[in-house]
Amino acid sequence: MDENDSPISEDDWGAAIAEQEKADAEAAARAAAGPATQSSAGIFPEFGKSPQTQTHNDIDFILDIPVQLTVELGRTKIAIKNLLQLAQGSVVELDGLAGEPMDVLVNGCLIAQGEVVVVNDKFGIRLTDIVTPAERIRKLNK
Repeated sequence: MDENDSPISEDDWGAAIAEQEKADAEAAARAAAGPATQSSAGIFPEFGKSPQTQTHNDIDFILDIPVQLTVELGRTKIAIKNLLQLAQGSVVELDGLAGEPMDVLVNGCLIAQGEVVVVNDKFGIRLTDIVTPAERIRKLNK
């Protein structure tokens, strides 16, 4: 990744470093004052008071969190004795039908359906139907 790909600018880094240095200086001053003068109010701010640093309501905080994306052809239940008999070339029947859209899951939660495509000798999926947030919530409540 080159420096142009970084979503954090030098100004952000400078502000973060300055904030950390200020916090370190305050902690050193409290430590030098001795344990008798330290109070929990300085360490743990009260609820309901606005924090000193402004928080962002941006989605930027979560954009780099990795998630597991899975495309599911179908499922089946199989007895262990049949599972142990599987060998190279064995065929396992799934509950999905040929030509039926495949499920796209993120961390095990259905978010879309799509069809298989081949692009540059690699498999991909073209999304044909996105599950709405209301549908996802309804499925969670079942």
